[in-house]
Amino acid sequence: MRERRPGARGVRRGRGGAAVLALLGTLAAGGLTACGGTGPGGAGHAPFQKVLDRQAAALREGDKNGYLAVLDPRAAGYRTEQRQVYRNLRRLPLDRWSYEVADVTRRGNRATVEAGLRHRLAGYDRTTTVDTERLRFVRRDGAWRIAARAPGDATQLWEQGELTVVRGRHSLVLGVGRERAGLRALADAADRAVPAAGEAWPRKWSRRAVLEAPSSVADMARLLGSPASSYEGIAAVTTGEAGGEAGERAAGEGPGRSGDAPADRIVVNPQAYGLLSEEGRQVVLTHETTHVATRRQTTPATPMWLSEGFADWAGYRTTKLAPRAAAPELARAVGRRAEGNADRGGAAAPRALPADEDFRFGNDPARLARAYEGGWLACRMVADQWGADALVALYERAGRAHGGKRPGTDAALRAVLGVDQAEFTARWRAYVAAELGQGRS
Repeated sequence: MRERRPGARGVRRGRGGAAVLALLGTLAAGGLTACGGTGPGGAGHAPFQKVLDRQAAALREGDKNGYLAVLDPRAAGYRTEQRQVYRNLRRLPLDRWSYEVADVTRRGNRATVEAGLRHRLAGYDRTTTVDTERLRFVRRDGAWRIAARAPGDATQLWEQGELTVVRGRHSLVLGVGRERAGLRALADAADRAVPAAGEAWPRKWSRRAVLEAPSSVADMARLLGSPASSYEGIAAVTTGEAGGEAGERAAGEGPGRSGDAPADRIVVNPQAYGLLSEEGRQVVLTHETTHVATRRQTTPATPMWLSEGFADWAGYRTTKLAPRAAAPELARAVGRRAEGNADRGGAAAPRALPADEDFRFGNDPARLARAYEGGWLACRMVADQWGADALVALYERAGRAHGGKRPGTDAALRAVLGVDQAEFTARWRAYVAAELGQGRS
């Protein structure tokens, strides 16, 4: 389904796709003084840490006046914004909310503070998420107050307007600028996706899904830290950090201790998702929820054709879509080759499994579609010819290769399926030709 680009793997909060949002806070010329800069607890951090601790405690205790008391009384616009943020945050099942100052840049009675914000949703997050906050402080009447967000501050959904929270049996849906009925429909679909993903991935995982539903593609892009054009035609993406027992996928830098990682969030594009059929929407959400399920076993060693193909296999396995309907771009390529037209324009039938770079955001849409379709058919072939248990075992074994640090797909295929990568690729090419040939419907 070309409207969908599911499952951005290894995406940290505040960035999308392969785009890295580097931490800011460099020192500028012209009399700026850096206080600390050597990590949490540096000299000069204490006054700002105290302010943030007060605000965090007020939020946890439900003290609205205390939350607002640390704000600059002259920053009328920011105070109005923070009143809404406070109301939004109090609607969430927060299990943790705290700050750790990482860097301070001062200039007289003004300062820019970078801090790690740690937060966790009770009953949904297995880890504490760490986001980078950048705030402007001003000193008034001998006290430091928060005056505004600073450039480079991570954008959160609860900062984009009034938040609506809908709870499902297995899901939590957070929406801004969306009708409650639409959010309820999302929760219902997610409640079906969680058990479907659990059937495909029977290993231990939270069996919970948190969905974020921004009001527009532009707001979605702000959440993920990439241009809006990156998400045109993309119905949903999953954020988080891959890696678990076998290793952790690098996902940018930032203040944080070992064990802190971004929580999984399924971010829904209101435009592209809305264009899909009901069946298409269910495939999308099952695909994305499968990424949540497999997160701990997905490492830098896991090839993209396997991680994305497995998620597609989970999404499509209960549908009645024929392979040619589910893989139209690859079917066209196979058809051109069968007719001897491979050299007359258009892509030829694939000779190799999709490479990781074929899945990048910004690729030609047809190339991206062929990569997803090829990965799906590879996983479908494994399930058809070796069984679903073998597909799960292959996923796990591939993720453990070289300690989860670099691919070892050939060894994983030999160990689980008894074939090397060359034989597997040959069998996959034959399977693709057979499933997508002109005689198949």
